[in-house]
Amino acid sequence: MADNHSEHGEHMGLLGYGVVFGILVVGTILTYLVALQDLEGIFPGANTLVALVIAFAKMMAVVLYFMHVRWGTKLVWLAVASGFCFLVIIFAFTMQDYMTRSVIGK
Repeated sequence: MADNHSEHGEHMGLLGYGVVFGILVVGTILTYLVALQDLEGIFPGANTLVALVIAFAKMMAVVLYFMHVRWGTKLVWLAVASGFCFLVIIFAFTMQDYMTRSVIGK
């Protein structure tokens, strides 16, 4: 029975984990630096949008490499994609509420 498992090699070495760690550190520093800037003059919610884009890049690094989705089957990709679509819907509803609070309150 132990011979019935599929063979798979090492997905990512120590260098790969170091690169992902570097991406996470740089993303965190960028998020901090963006929070110090006032981007609201560009359009309302610009700081939030930039922070979400940086968070998305960090999330993709974690999902693809730390969770080994990059080397996963199509079923794994489908599960991740459906979870991501659900997350986008939740963010859309949240941002819709957040962006219209000042309009409704007047």
